[in-house]
Amino acid sequence: MSDSETLPLFVLPMVVLPGEIQQLRIFEPRYRQMLDDCLLDEKNFGLILDDNLDQYNGWNGPQQFGCEVEIIHHETVGSNHFVEILGKRKFEVNEVISPALPPFSDETMQDIIPEHGIYPDLETILTKIPSDSEYHKLYLAASVQYIEHDLSIEEEKLQELESLLKIILTKIASNLQIDTNIIDEWVEGQVSVIFANEKDLLYNIAAMTIGQLDVKYRILKAQSSSEIYDLIMENLVNIA
Repeated sequence: MSDSETLPLFVLPMVVLPGEIQQLRIFEPRYRQMLDDCLLDEKNFGLILDDNLDQYNGWNGPQQFGCEVEIIHHETVGSNHFVEILGKRKFEVNEVISPALPPFSDETMQDIIPEHGIYPDLETILTKIPSDSEYHKLYLAASVQYIEHDLSIEEEKLQELESLLKIILTKIASNLQIDTNIIDEWVEGQVSVIFANEKDLLYNIAAMTIGQLDVKYRILKAQSSSEIYDLIMENLVNIA
């Protein structure tokens, strides 16, 4: 493990794995503030699955494990911000820092809501933060510990993964009506891309083939390559 660090948290029903690229649409004031802070300071944030049974100042709290993400592209369209993110390091939450204000549904926030379905501007929201508040941000943050695992696996298991992926990709190619004369070449090309990043190989395969949140989260919090391998193989066998 590395030293502890304070990280802004994007808490939502989503799991990102190291090496995975995803897109986000940011429109809530708290996350617009977080995005501005990260872009200004050229810092990353943590994307973490929410826990609706554990709340902080009225907001859903985070699960135990998340993934630090880097903003690799940002575009603004009207009041929406579209960002492309890259999963970096896995982390474990040590201590959550509650946001300075509760959700707009809280009765203490009703006086700044202009009309239903419209957010007040950020300057108006910030006036509601108590002057004696120790933390002045609208978003959650946490003291986190980054975790590095050795995810190397045996050659035999690599070959099993490659064989199953080729079967699945061949089916996909057939469904996409790719010319039968170039299917083998297309499959080999896809497999080469997947296996190019040896460090995040297991995470890359999981990101490509697993959509269920609970399974992706189990992979994220897994402590060993064999545990991740077993989860991936179970899923691939079901697909194949």
